[in-house]
Amino acid sequence: MTDQAVYSAVQPFSARAVLPWAVGLSLYTVLLALGPRLLGDPDSYSHIELGRWIIAHGTLPTSDLFSFSKHGAPWITFEWLSEVIYAAVYALAGWPAVVAIAAAAIALAFGLLTFFLLRELSPALTVLMVIAAIVLLAPHMLARPHVLVLPVMVIWAAALVRCMDRSSPPPYWALPLLVLWANLHGSGVLALGLIGPAVLEALLREKRSEWLHVLLRWLPFTALAVVASCLTPHGPEPLLMPLTTLAAGPALAWISEWRPQDFSYSGGFELLLLAGIFALSRGVTLPVVRVLVVIGLLHFALAQIRNADLLGMLAPLYLAAPLGRTFGGPTGIDAAGRSRGLNLVALGVLVAMSGAALARDIRPAPAITPQAAIAQADLAGTGRVLNDYAFGGYLIFAGIPTFIDGRSELYGGPFIDRYNRALALIDLGDFLRLLDEYNIDATLLAPQTPAIAMLDRLPQWQRVYSDDVAVVHKRRDTPRQ
Repeated sequence: MTDQAVYSAVQPFSARAVLPWAVGLSLYTVLLALGPRLLGDPDSYSHIELGRWIIAHGTLPTSDLFSFSKHGAPWITFEWLSEVIYAAVYALAGWPAVVAIAAAAIALAFGLLTFFLLRELSPALTVLMVIAAIVLLAPHMLARPHVLVLPVMVIWAAALVRCMDRSSPPPYWALPLLVLWANLHGSGVLALGLIGPAVLEALLREKRSEWLHVLLRWLPFTALAVVASCLTPHGPEPLLMPLTTLAAGPALAWISEWRPQDFSYSGGFELLLLAGIFALSRGVTLPVVRVLVVIGLLHFALAQIRNADLLGMLAPLYLAAPLGRTFGGPTGIDAAGRSRGLNLVALGVLVAMSGAALARDIRPAPAITPQAAIAQADLAGTGRVLNDYAFGGYLIFAGIPTFIDGRSELYGGPFIDRYNRALALIDLGDFLRLLDEYNIDATLLAPQTPAIAMLDRLPQWQRVYSDDVAVVHKRRDTPRQ
């Protein structure tokens, strides 16, 4: 048998054909098995309720409709398309469908990441980098809008990196992705920011006499990218949402996903960081632009826990070509094409697993679902409820106006900081003022909240319900000062 015949025989089973499906389906299976883990964030509740409101009214809100503390304040939902998708699948098949769509998006993103890395790396090195990315993303694998945009982000970044690796023209074909990105999630400004490294590396590759030509080649693409990112019901306003959120400043430290990385214990992030430093010390030469990109992504990941996602999904794409030149890229068989039969088999497995998942009874975590407390204490008809931050999503879902919820861009830094200091009894006097200032009729707080001990001692407040999830106090029928 000739070498060509052997190559043709194994081509359908090459790493390029098999590995992306293997990674995607394996991760999809694991995520479906860990279904409730994806529903561990209270914002999943509020996103579904916002999507239901949009579908019912056929429009998008332009002011707050879901709280009493900020009711009527200017506010837009910059993730409206994700919310409509989640609401639609929830209406079709409940929480199992929400888990399935989120798991599918995550699995697709990692399958695409594997596919793109295999263009430059060996299968072994590709698998190592994908595993590292999974470890970094694992804490943030939740049924929220950001996971729906992950496949779009990977394709867009891979298209720009391909231009950097091959000195090719701007990828105009990818511009429609920005319209989708801008309506799925409020991180569209990141997509525009990723154009910068491609332009900078193109400039550094050419002589100064060619810089004007390079800029003229990328300028129309960049302008169209900005236009595409502004094609939302709210125009360009969603592009400013990250700045609005970050404007909360130190108050974001009260929210776990916005805190800096914690190195007081050895976690996955620290171990991967040390492993990466060791690997890059083994004679790997990186172009200066790639170094700047990785340093920037590392800075974001160190500054906020949630940004480890970006480091895990984007850094491998920018490092793939330099690492491939140092450690060896794919062989001819590894980089071979795809098999239609394999694709059909994989799709069949995907459908079967999805069907099995939809038959399960999956619900969000009890810790963010104070359903019993609300029912037993009749909070739906009580009036104004001072709620725990983690209960805000469920209250929106249940149709009860919130004092606070996950929309930090609505509440702002001073409000969030005051709320947390008051409930932690850091400022006891302000906690008492807050109860009267907002005419609070009841409180719904997690059992470990320091303010509960104070409410137990105040004569005008009475504990009416408690369990492992929530404690409810109601104001006694006494005249207010």
